[in-house]
Amino acid sequence: MEESLNRRQKGLVRRFLPYFRKYVWVMVFDLFCAALTTVCELTLPLLMRYVTDMGINDLGALTLQVVIRIGMLYLFLCLVDAGATFFRASIGHIMGARMETDMRTELFAHLQKLSFNYFDNMKVGQIMSRITSDLFDVTEFAHHCPEEIFMATIKIVGAFIILCGMSVPLTLIVFSVVPFMVLAAAYFNMKMRSQFRQQRSQIGEINAQVEDSLLGVRVVKSFANEGVETEKFEAGNKKFFNIKRGRYYLMGGFEATNRMFDGLMHFLVLLVGAIFMINGSVQPADLVAYMLYVGTLITSIRQLVQFAEQFQQGMTGIERFFQILDADVDIFDEPGAKPLEIKEGGVHFEHVGFSYADDGRQVLSEINLDVKPGQNVALVGPSGSGKTTLCNLIPRFYDVTEGRINIDGQDIKNVTLKSLREQIGFVQQDVYLFSGTVFENIEYGRPGATRDQVIAAAKQAGAHGFITELSNGYDTYVGERGVKLSGGQKQRISIARAFLKNPPIMILDEATSALDNESEKIVQESLEKLSKGRTTFTIAHRLSTIKNATVILVLTEKGIEEKGTHGELMAKGGVYYNLYNTYSGDKED
Repeated sequence: MEESLNRRQKGLVRRFLPYFRKYVWVMVFDLFCAALTTVCELTLPLLMRYVTDMGINDLGALTLQVVIRIGMLYLFLCLVDAGATFFRASIGHIMGARMETDMRTELFAHLQKLSFNYFDNMKVGQIMSRITSDLFDVTEFAHHCPEEIFMATIKIVGAFIILCGMSVPLTLIVFSVVPFMVLAAAYFNMKMRSQFRQQRSQIGEINAQVEDSLLGVRVVKSFANEGVETEKFEAGNKKFFNIKRGRYYLMGGFEATNRMFDGLMHFLVLLVGAIFMINGSVQPADLVAYMLYVGTLITSIRQLVQFAEQFQQGMTGIERFFQILDADVDIFDEPGAKPLEIKEGGVHFEHVGFSYADDGRQVLSEINLDVKPGQNVALVGPSGSGKTTLCNLIPRFYDVTEGRINIDGQDIKNVTLKSLREQIGFVQQDVYLFSGTVFENIEYGRPGATRDQVIAAAKQAGAHGFITELSNGYDTYVGERGVKLSGGQKQRISIARAFLKNPPIMILDEATSALDNESEKIVQESLEKLSKGRTTFTIAHRLSTIKNATVILVLTEKGIEEKGTHGELMAKGGVYYNLYNTYSGDKED
């Protein structure tokens, strides 16, 4: 298992290395600065050894001029160290931040390509955690990983070479502790890996829970369930605490073990070094240098120990980053796809079938349908019969699993997604307004539209009147998800957005089912204006709103069970007749 983890981490590192490519010269200079600071640090014990040796063996030669020269040399090294440290601490971190920005941009762009299938099975809070806090850990990893390893290597190898020049036996005795320190570090790292992964996953769960509770705060308060939500949050928060507590126990053991090895190395220098000095094999000045170098060595190893935590966090972040990037883009432009050209707007379903990929559940089967340009096709039927799914197949939110769909004779799988979706408009029951102004939400239908164009679209949607009565008119802030507006107002803004887009094909998904009677009447009038001259698919809950549809399709688990106008279907006395008399409120014999 450990070997498998190591292979996986090596594979992740190999995939991560290309992100350094744009900043390779910044990284090279960063490592050069790291080398400068390390050399400056290694020089001090040598200067102290030189001064101590002269003070013991030739005090007369230690003149004020010599001391000043040594002091000026050290002062120069301090200035070099300060400059190099500034670059490492500023430009080096900025490089990491740039990499983080690049990765976040790539991740967000990839998320935009993923189909509804992915988001149907993924919590938004988990995604947010991966695109924010996880990538921050990756930034720290990207900057510090090569730097810390490089500096520690120079210090350890440099100290070993210098100390061997003083006494090989004493150096080998002191360094004999290092392999045991490495083994201890490897053991604790192995234990901490799963802890870091669990911690990151639980952070995502907490984010998802907070998002769910806050977005549904009105439901929570209407049922007086604040206590229920608090209990749910406390349970997730306590689980997160337990994971962190276990990790901190491991870290405590890690730190304590390394402190024990630190003391052992100092003990060996003190005891064995003193014995060697008595025997004359080590000079007093060398012993002073030994103590200073062992301190440097211990500091380097401690930095590596501390970096081990950062390394695990970074690797966990990289792993979670690639988990999203590795998610298949299952709906994409086919090779040779061309822009969709709509002249009339006819839509043809040919032996269409669809089933969900995760559970294989068949939703649609053998759907054959020929919608003429400009027709208003109404879809009715019980919940779960596939009305919304059928409409979602037209813009390729999901791909058909059988058959094909043509628009003006062009297979939608052979045209570009952008051109396909640009020519299809949506008005849905659950209106989503972005946090921003009324103007910005309408303008979303055609980014870059002028104010006059936005106002014209609002007038067509019957929204201009209430918008001008708002506190700041078109510049009124609508709140999170449009909470400052009524359902009818939000719906008319979404219709204005569709008018501004002005597509040849419209899909109206139960656009009036959640409205009161007065709002429904206003919105229905707007929808009728919107549908005029366009090929329209209307998913209807209130059957009284679709009496004037060109053709009504009754979908059941058997497929399209009935088809015709309102009058034809009522005369038939079948499924539609029963649905209409049950749900419309207008009894017809």
